[in-house]
Amino acid sequence: MSDVNSSVPHSARIWNYWLGGKDFYPADKAMGDQIMEFFPEIVENARGNRYFLCRVVRHLVADAGVTQFLDVGTGLPTADNTHEIAQRVDPASRIVYVDNDPLVLAHAHALLTGTPEGAIAYLDADVEDPDKILREAAETLDFDKPIALVMVGIMQFVKDLDRAYAIVRRLVEALPSGSHLVLTHPTNAVRGARMDEAVRQWNEGGGSPELTLRTVAEVEPFFAGLDLLDPGLVSTADWRPDLADDPLKVDDHGAVARKP
Repeated sequence: MSDVNSSVPHSARIWNYWLGGKDFYPADKAMGDQIMEFFPEIVENARGNRYFLCRVVRHLVADAGVTQFLDVGTGLPTADNTHEIAQRVDPASRIVYVDNDPLVLAHAHALLTGTPEGAIAYLDADVEDPDKILREAAETLDFDKPIALVMVGIMQFVKDLDRAYAIVRRLVEALPSGSHLVLTHPTNAVRGARMDEAVRQWNEGGGSPELTLRTVAEVEPFFAGLDLLDPGLVSTADWRPDLADDPLKVDDHGAVARKP
């Protein structure tokens, strides 16, 4: 992990701190605390995204029969990672994790072990290089069978909106019919100016990488040409919530959509 710069706060480690994990440095905690002091609901956003992922993966495996997952922007391992949820339902599930943070990759190799029947792979790749992701993912996933493309909390780090759309479109185009796109993105639709200020503090405080908020209307085109599953594009807390989940709306919107 010699490439890790512990003096610069990084999104994956700050997120891990907000989720109650242990894999962060003082710079990450300082930035996390700064945001929490002004915007304590950020912890709800982080946990809301995690609960959303759990519900979605369970649905895709149990109800839609999808047992292959391409998880881009994995983040640090925590409770209920994609492969753990999927392989509890179907032990033969196959998962490819993609990240470009050396700390994430080191922890993934050390901690993410799956069932003998299934498969797990870890790719060192950037979301800005979808062709590399697809090329290397094909070593583990069968692109003749449906795949769930998981992009939870990643596209806000691609600043140019047209480029962000193009990346998702390139990845989705490579997937067969019956595949699904799972995508979430932070917005300011719930808490407005307070969320704007939290993002400003993140970016001006050196949070890495910089974060871009988008409106719900700007998030919708990520799902162009796909069939949205009910209830559509909503606050992640409102996507088929379990009774045990936090019912508070969060400033992350997400959806699941099927490729015809």
